Amino acid sequence: MDKWLWAARFFKTRSLAAAACAGGKVDVNDDAAKPAKPVRVGDRLRITQRGGKRLVQVQALASIRGPAPVARALYEDLTPPAPPRVRQAPPPWREPGAGRPSKRERRQLQRLRGF
Repeated sequence: MDKWLWAARFFKTRSLAAAACAGGKVDVNDDAAKPAKPVRVGDRLRITQRGGKRLVQVQALASIRGPAPVARALYEDLTPPAPPRVRQAPPPWREPGAGRPSKRERRQLQRLRGF
């Protein structure tokens, strides 16, 4: 398991991949995976990384780390797309050296901050 995760470029080193498996960050077919667990074509992996959870299906096996295009061919990414980010209005802007905010501007800032 750790060797395939490393070869598929989910982790930078095999030791990081093994630590993720041992720490419960990798599930194979909804079961916890240990570093030595064999990977089979068709397995569904749920990998928790810093950027979020990824859901992938194994398409091919590899024991050596190759270039990125080869690594992408080892799996199919089934992760649902992230929801669109909510756009917010830009914060109020004052010119430098404009002095203290007026009473009206202070109340607008308080309303913006939720006070």
